Amino acid sequence: MTVEKAAKELNLEEVLTPPEHTELQGGYTSDLLSDVMGNASEGEALITIQAHKNTVAVATLVGSPAIIICNARQIPEDMIQAAAQENIALYRTEENQFTVSGKLFRLLNSK
Repeated sequence: MTVEKAAKELNLEEVLTPPEHTELQGGYTSDLLSDVMGNASEGEALITIQAHKNTVAVATLVGSPAIIICNARQIPEDMIQAAAQENIALYRTEENQFTVSGKLFRLLNSK
């Protein structure tokens, strides 16, 4: 499934569009960036409340194609610019990490 299709199905607010046809392999949920670096896998969306540019650096390091910011947190401009430079899609939602993770899991495993 593409990042765009998953975002649409999850009704996420699009902050930054992903490159076309970017595939999404899964999701990884954490607010501890060192945990993400140690355990997330390439192709997984990062689901977090960490809305700052260091999150983009970690997403780049692990090969995440998208970041989903939960709990309607504000996303600073420097984070949006960093994500644009790294071709990482950026989304926001009012839902919490647990809810988004569950919905993404169900969506990716509903085939």
